[in-house]
Amino acid sequence: MANINIKDIARLSGVGIATVSRVINQTGAVSEKTKKKVMDVINEYNYIPNNNARNLKLTQSENIALIVKYMSNPFFIKMIDVIEIEMASRGFPLLIQNVDESSDELDIAISESMHSNLCGIIIMGGSYSSYTEAKFKQLGIPCVLLTVNSEGNVDPSLYSSVIIDDEKEAYKATKYLIDMGHTNIGFLYKDVGNLVTPNILRYQGYKRALLESGIPLDENLVSNGTPASGAGFRVGFLAMKQLMQKNPSMTAVFAFSDVLAIGAAKAALASGKRIPEDISIIGFDGIEMTEFYNPSLDTVYQPAIEMALSAVSMLHGMMNGEKSQHMVYDSVIMKRGSVKNIQKP
Repeated sequence: MANINIKDIARLSGVGIATVSRVINQTGAVSEKTKKKVMDVINEYNYIPNNNARNLKLTQSENIALIVKYMSNPFFIKMIDVIEIEMASRGFPLLIQNVDESSDELDIAISESMHSNLCGIIIMGGSYSSYTEAKFKQLGIPCVLLTVNSEGNVDPSLYSSVIIDDEKEAYKATKYLIDMGHTNIGFLYKDVGNLVTPNILRYQGYKRALLESGIPLDENLVSNGTPASGAGFRVGFLAMKQLMQKNPSMTAVFAFSDVLAIGAAKAALASGKRIPEDISIIGFDGIEMTEFYNPSLDTVYQPAIEMALSAVSMLHGMMNGEKSQHMVYDSVIMKRGSVKNIQKP
Protein backbone atom coordinates (compact mmCIF):
# COMPACT_ATOMS: atom_id res chain seq x y z
CA MET A 1 0.00 0.00 0.00
CA ALA A 2 1.56 3.27 -1.11
CA ASN A 3 1.53 6.40 1.01
CA ILE A 4 0.08 4.66 4.05
CA ASN A 5 -1.22 7.09 6.66
CA ILE A 6 -2.32 7.11 10.29
CA LYS A 7 -5.90 6.16 9.45
CA ASP A 8 -4.68 3.20 7.39
CA ILE A 9 -2.54 1.97 10.27
CA ALA A 10 -5.47 2.25 12.67
CA ARG A 11 -7.72 0.29 10.30
CA LEU A 12 -5.17 -2.42 9.53
CA SER A 13 -4.25 -2.94 13.18
CA GLY A 14 -7.86 -2.79 14.38
CA VAL A 15 -7.40 0.10 16.82
CA GLY A 16 -8.36 3.74 17.04
CA ILE A 17 -6.40 6.66 15.62
CA ALA A 18 -5.72 7.90 19.16
CA THR A 19 -4.07 4.56 20.01
CA VAL A 20 -1.81 4.75 16.92
CA SER A 21 -0.89 8.27 18.00
CA ARG A 22 0.10 7.07 21.46
CA VAL A 23 2.27 4.29 19.99
CA ILE A 24 4.02 6.61 17.52
CA ASN A 25 4.55 9.40 20.03
CA GLN A 26 5.17 7.04 22.96
CA THR A 27 2.59 8.80 25.10
CA GLY A 28 -0.26 7.41 27.19
CA ALA A 29 -0.98 3.84 28.26
CA VAL A 30 -1.04 1.17 25.54
CA SER A 31 -0.86 -2.58 26.22
CA GLU A 32 2.12 -4.50 24.85
CA LYS A 33 -0.24 -6.64 22.75
CA THR A 34 -1.79 -3.57 21.12
CA LYS A 35 1.55 -1.86 20.68
CA LYS A 36 2.87 -4.94 18.87
CA LYS A 37 -0.13 -4.98 16.49
CA VAL A 38 0.44 -1.35 15.56
CA MET A 39 4.21 -1.74 15.18
CA ASP A 40 3.78 -4.86 13.04
CA VAL A 41 1.69 -2.84 10.57
CA ILE A 42 4.13 0.08 10.65
CA ASN A 43 7.07 -2.26 9.94
CA GLU A 44 5.23 -4.26 7.27
CA TYR A 45 4.46 -1.15 5.23
CA ASN A 46 7.72 0.67 6.04
CA TYR A 47 5.79 3.61 7.43
CA ILE A 48 7.98 6.59 8.35
CA PRO A 49 6.17 9.17 10.52
CA ASN A 50 6.39 12.69 9.16
CA ASN A 51 6.21 15.85 11.22
CA ASN A 52 2.43 15.96 10.96
CA ALA A 53 2.15 12.43 12.28
CA ARG A 54 4.60 13.10 15.08
CA ASN A 55 2.55 16.10 16.06
CA LEU A 56 -0.74 14.24 15.86
CA LYS A 57 -1.00 14.31 19.63
CA LEU A 58 -1.49 18.06 19.35
CA THR A 59 -4.66 17.67 17.30
CA GLN A 60 -5.93 14.20 18.28
CA SER A 61 -8.02 14.55 21.42
CA GLU A 62 -7.54 12.26 24.39
CA ASN A 63 -10.90 13.32 25.82
CA ILE A 64 -13.49 10.87 27.11
CA ALA A 65 -17.16 11.89 27.32
CA LEU A 66 -19.62 10.71 29.93
CA ILE A 67 -23.18 11.21 28.67
CA VAL A 68 -25.64 11.03 31.57
CA LYS A 69 -29.42 10.99 31.51
CA TYR A 70 -31.00 11.97 34.86
CA MET A 71 -27.71 13.28 36.34
CA SER A 72 -29.61 14.32 39.47
CA ASN A 73 -30.17 10.65 40.33
CA PRO A 74 -28.16 10.00 43.54
CA PHE A 75 -27.34 6.50 42.28
CA PHE A 76 -25.61 7.98 39.23
CA ILE A 77 -23.69 10.54 41.28
CA LYS A 78 -21.79 7.75 43.04
CA MET A 79 -20.77 6.21 39.70
CA ILE A 80 -19.81 9.56 38.19
CA ASP A 81 -17.37 10.15 41.07
CA VAL A 82 -15.73 6.76 40.46
CA ILE A 83 -15.47 7.31 36.70
CA GLU A 84 -13.91 10.77 37.17
CA ILE A 85 -11.23 9.40 39.50
CA GLU A 86 -10.44 6.41 37.31
CA MET A 87 -10.18 8.44 34.11
CA ALA A 88 -7.93 11.00 35.81
CA SER A 89 -5.64 8.20 37.00
CA ARG A 90 -5.29 7.04 33.39
CA GLY A 91 -4.52 10.55 32.16
CA PHE A 92 -7.77 11.13 30.26
CA PRO A 93 -9.76 14.35 30.70
CA LEU A 94 -13.45 13.58 31.26
CA LEU A 95 -16.19 15.70 29.68
CA ILE A 96 -19.54 15.23 31.46
CA GLN A 97 -22.70 16.01 29.51
CA ASN A 98 -26.16 15.98 31.10
CA VAL A 99 -29.02 14.92 28.80
CA ASP A 100 -32.53 16.21 29.41
CA GLU A 101 -35.66 14.08 29.31
CA SER A 102 -36.61 15.06 25.75
CA SER A 103 -33.23 14.34 24.13
CA ASP A 104 -31.79 11.07 22.84
CA GLU A 105 -28.54 10.28 24.63
CA LEU A 106 -27.02 8.37 21.69
CA ASP A 107 -27.74 11.28 19.34
CA ILE A 108 -26.01 13.58 21.85
CA ALA A 109 -23.05 11.18 21.95
CA ILE A 110 -22.74 11.25 18.15
CA SER A 111 -22.84 15.06 18.15
CA GLU A 112 -20.23 15.28 20.93
CA SER A 113 -17.93 12.83 19.14
CA MET A 114 -17.89 15.05 16.07
CA HIS A 115 -17.49 18.40 17.83
CA SER A 116 -15.15 17.40 20.65
CA ASN A 117 -12.92 14.94 18.74
CA LEU A 118 -13.40 12.23 21.39
CA CYS A 119 -11.60 8.92 21.66
CA GLY A 120 -14.24 7.17 23.81
CA ILE A 121 -17.71 7.53 25.35
CA ILE A 122 -19.65 6.13 28.30
CA ILE A 123 -23.45 6.48 28.20
CA MET A 124 -25.28 6.23 31.52
CA GLY A 125 -29.06 5.95 31.83
CA GLY A 126 -31.64 6.36 29.10
CA SER A 127 -33.76 4.15 26.88
CA TYR A 128 -32.99 0.81 25.28
CA SER A 129 -35.43 1.45 22.45
CA SER A 130 -33.62 4.33 20.76
CA TYR A 131 -30.37 2.42 20.17
CA THR A 132 -29.84 1.25 16.59
CA GLU A 133 -26.93 -0.36 14.81
CA ALA A 134 -26.76 2.57 12.38
CA LYS A 135 -26.27 5.02 15.26
CA PHE A 136 -23.42 3.01 16.81
CA LYS A 137 -21.71 2.80 13.40
CA GLN A 138 -22.15 6.54 12.99
CA LEU A 139 -20.64 7.10 16.44
CA GLY A 140 -17.54 5.27 15.29
CA ILE A 141 -15.57 5.38 18.57
CA PRO A 142 -15.37 2.97 21.53
CA CYS A 143 -18.59 3.17 23.55
CA VAL A 144 -19.75 1.58 26.81
CA LEU A 145 -23.38 1.58 27.94
CA LEU A 146 -23.68 1.73 31.72
CA THR A 147 -27.01 0.70 33.37
CA VAL A 148 -28.67 0.35 29.93
CA ASN A 149 -28.28 -1.93 26.92
CA SER A 150 -29.65 -2.38 23.43
CA GLU A 151 -32.70 -4.58 22.92
CA GLY A 152 -30.74 -7.20 21.05
CA ASN A 153 -31.20 -5.55 17.66
CA VAL A 154 -27.64 -4.18 17.61
CA ASP A 155 -24.45 -6.08 16.77
CA PRO A 156 -22.92 -6.58 20.27
CA SER A 157 -19.41 -6.08 18.89
CA LEU A 158 -20.18 -2.39 18.28
CA TYR A 159 -20.30 -1.47 21.98
CA SER A 160 -19.74 -2.80 25.50
CA SER A 161 -22.23 -2.78 28.36
CA VAL A 162 -22.47 -3.05 32.14
CA ILE A 163 -25.95 -3.64 33.53
CA ILE A 164 -28.06 -5.53 36.02
CA ASP A 165 -31.04 -7.62 34.94
CA ASP A 166 -33.73 -5.10 35.95
CA GLU A 167 -36.63 -7.44 35.26
CA LYS A 168 -35.11 -10.30 37.25
CA GLU A 169 -34.11 -8.13 40.21
CA ALA A 170 -37.57 -6.52 40.41
CA TYR A 171 -39.10 -9.99 40.26
CA LYS A 172 -36.94 -11.01 43.24
CA ALA A 173 -37.97 -7.89 45.20
CA THR A 174 -41.66 -8.52 44.57
CA LYS A 175 -41.29 -12.19 45.47
CA TYR A 176 -39.66 -11.10 48.73
CA LEU A 177 -42.77 -9.09 49.59
CA ILE A 178 -45.03 -12.00 48.61
CA ASP A 179 -42.99 -14.43 50.69
CA MET A 180 -43.48 -12.08 53.65
CA GLY A 181 -47.24 -12.57 53.24
CA HIS A 182 -48.15 -9.47 51.20
CA THR A 183 -50.70 -9.74 48.37
CA ASN A 184 -51.94 -6.12 48.13
CA ILE A 185 -48.67 -4.74 46.79
CA GLY A 186 -48.48 -1.29 45.22
CA PHE A 187 -45.92 -0.36 42.58
CA LEU A 188 -44.53 3.12 41.87
CA TYR A 189 -42.96 3.82 38.50
CA LYS A 190 -43.15 6.31 35.66
CA ASP A 191 -44.74 5.63 32.31
CA VAL A 192 -42.54 6.70 29.40
CA GLY A 193 -44.78 5.51 26.58
CA ASN A 194 -43.32 2.97 24.17
CA LEU A 195 -39.72 3.34 25.34
CA VAL A 196 -38.05 0.40 27.06
CA THR A 197 -36.25 1.73 30.13
CA PRO A 198 -35.02 0.13 33.38
CA ASN A 199 -38.16 1.25 35.23
CA ILE A 200 -40.39 -0.45 32.62
CA LEU A 201 -38.36 -3.64 32.98
CA ARG A 202 -38.81 -3.44 36.76
CA TYR A 203 -42.56 -3.12 36.27
CA GLN A 204 -42.45 -6.25 34.12
CA GLY A 205 -40.64 -8.08 36.91
CA TYR A 206 -43.29 -6.94 39.40
CA LYS A 207 -46.06 -8.26 37.14
CA ARG A 208 -44.32 -11.61 36.55
CA ALA A 209 -43.88 -12.22 40.28
CA LEU A 210 -47.58 -11.57 40.90
CA LEU A 211 -48.63 -13.81 38.01
CA GLU A 212 -46.43 -16.72 39.06
CA SER A 213 -47.73 -16.42 42.61
CA GLY A 214 -51.35 -16.51 41.49
CA ILE A 215 -52.03 -12.89 42.46
CA PRO A 216 -54.11 -10.96 39.88
CA LEU A 217 -52.67 -7.65 38.70
CA ASP A 218 -54.77 -4.81 40.13
CA GLU A 219 -54.26 -1.65 38.07
CA ASN A 220 -55.42 0.43 41.05
CA LEU A 221 -52.28 -0.70 42.86
CA VAL A 222 -50.02 0.63 40.09
CA SER A 223 -49.10 4.30 40.09
CA ASN A 224 -47.79 4.97 36.59
CA GLY A 225 -48.85 8.60 36.48
CA THR A 226 -45.42 9.79 37.57
CA PRO A 227 -44.53 12.49 35.01
CA ALA A 228 -41.68 11.66 32.65
CA SER A 229 -40.08 14.98 33.54
CA GLY A 230 -39.53 14.12 37.17
CA ALA A 231 -38.54 11.29 39.48
CA GLY A 232 -37.78 13.16 42.70
CA PHE A 233 -38.85 12.82 46.32
CA ARG A 234 -41.92 15.00 45.82
CA VAL A 235 -43.07 12.84 42.92
CA GLY A 236 -42.86 9.75 45.13
CA PHE A 237 -44.69 11.58 47.92
CA LEU A 238 -47.61 12.62 45.69
CA ALA A 239 -47.85 9.25 43.94
CA MET A 240 -47.92 7.43 47.28
CA LYS A 241 -50.65 9.70 48.65
CA GLN A 242 -52.80 8.92 45.64
CA LEU A 243 -52.09 5.20 45.89
CA MET A 244 -53.02 5.05 49.57
CA GLN A 245 -56.28 6.89 48.97
CA LYS A 246 -57.31 4.42 46.27
CA ASN A 247 -56.13 1.35 48.18
CA PRO A 248 -56.79 1.54 51.95
CA SER A 249 -56.08 -2.20 52.28
CA MET A 250 -52.64 -1.98 50.59
CA THR A 251 -49.99 -3.49 52.89
CA ALA A 252 -46.79 -3.01 50.86
CA VAL A 253 -45.26 -0.79 48.16
CA PHE A 254 -42.40 -1.47 45.76
CA ALA A 255 -40.90 1.70 44.26
CA PHE A 256 -38.81 1.48 41.07
CA SER A 257 -36.18 3.79 42.64
CA ASP A 258 -34.98 4.67 46.12
CA VAL A 259 -35.80 8.33 45.54
CA LEU A 260 -39.45 7.44 44.95
CA ALA A 261 -39.35 5.07 47.94
CA ILE A 262 -38.17 7.86 50.24
CA GLY A 263 -40.94 10.15 48.98
CA ALA A 264 -43.43 7.31 49.48
CA ALA A 265 -42.22 6.72 53.03
CA LYS A 266 -42.66 10.40 53.84
CA ALA A 267 -46.24 10.29 52.52
CA ALA A 268 -47.01 7.20 54.60
CA LEU A 269 -45.63 8.74 57.77
CA ALA A 270 -47.42 12.06 57.09
CA SER A 271 -50.73 10.19 56.86
CA GLY A 272 -50.20 8.62 60.27
CA LYS A 273 -49.06 5.20 59.08
CA ARG A 274 -46.13 3.39 60.69
CA ILE A 275 -43.39 1.64 58.72
CA PRO A 276 -43.43 -1.36 58.67
CA GLU A 277 -46.28 -1.95 61.14
CA ASP A 278 -48.96 -0.45 58.87
CA ILE A 279 -47.24 -0.34 55.47
CA SER A 280 -44.09 -2.03 54.13
CA ILE A 281 -41.82 -0.28 51.62
CA ILE A 282 -38.92 -1.40 49.45
CA GLY A 283 -36.97 0.70 46.96
CA PHE A 284 -34.43 0.03 44.22
CA ASP A 285 -30.80 1.16 43.68
CA GLY A 286 -29.18 1.03 47.10
CA ILE A 287 -28.39 4.73 47.57
CA GLU A 288 -26.88 5.67 50.92
CA MET A 289 -29.85 7.84 51.83
CA THR A 290 -32.12 4.80 52.30
CA GLU A 291 -29.90 3.54 55.10
CA PHE A 292 -29.92 6.83 56.97
CA TYR A 293 -33.57 7.69 56.39
CA ASN A 294 -35.73 7.20 59.50
CA PRO A 295 -36.82 4.45 59.35
CA SER A 296 -34.12 2.81 57.21
CA LEU A 297 -35.61 1.39 54.02
CA ASP A 298 -35.18 -1.99 52.38
CA THR A 299 -33.76 -1.70 48.86
CA VAL A 300 -32.47 -3.64 45.88
CA TYR A 301 -28.78 -2.77 46.06
CA GLN A 302 -26.92 -2.29 42.78
CA PRO A 303 -23.08 -2.57 43.00
CA ALA A 304 -22.53 0.97 41.67
CA ILE A 305 -18.77 1.17 42.32
CA GLU A 306 -18.02 -2.19 40.72
CA MET A 307 -20.21 -1.36 37.71
CA ALA A 308 -18.47 1.99 37.19
CA LEU A 309 -15.01 0.41 37.45
CA SER A 310 -15.98 -2.24 34.90
CA ALA A 311 -17.25 0.43 32.49
CA VAL A 312 -13.96 2.33 32.66
CA SER A 313 -11.95 -0.88 32.23
CA MET A 314 -14.02 -1.95 29.23
CA LEU A 315 -13.70 1.43 27.53
CA HIS A 316 -9.95 1.49 28.09
CA GLY A 317 -9.71 -2.01 26.62
CA MET A 318 -11.71 -1.07 23.51
CA MET A 319 -9.52 1.99 23.00
CA ASN A 320 -6.54 -0.36 22.97
CA GLY A 321 -8.06 -2.63 20.35
CA GLU A 322 -9.69 -5.21 22.61
CA LYS A 323 -13.07 -6.72 21.78
CA SER A 324 -16.32 -5.49 23.31
CA GLN A 325 -17.62 -7.09 26.50
CA HIS A 326 -21.04 -7.37 28.10
CA MET A 327 -21.36 -7.80 31.86
CA VAL A 328 -24.49 -8.40 33.95
CA TYR A 329 -24.12 -7.84 37.69
CA ASP A 330 -26.35 -9.34 40.36
CA SER A 331 -28.14 -7.16 42.91
CA VAL A 332 -28.78 -7.89 46.56
CA ILE A 333 -31.86 -7.12 48.65
CA MET A 334 -30.73 -5.05 51.64
CA LYS A 335 -33.12 -5.86 54.48
CA ARG A 336 -33.22 -3.03 56.99
CA GLY A 337 -36.60 -3.54 58.65
CA SER A 338 -39.05 -1.60 56.46
CA VAL A 339 -40.82 -4.79 55.33
CA LYS A 340 -43.03 -6.62 57.84
CA ASN A 341 -43.72 -10.34 57.81
CA ILE A 342 -47.53 -10.58 57.92
CA GLN A 343 -47.85 -14.29 57.31
CA LYS A 344 -50.28 -16.02 59.60
CA PRO A 345 -48.52 -18.18 62.20
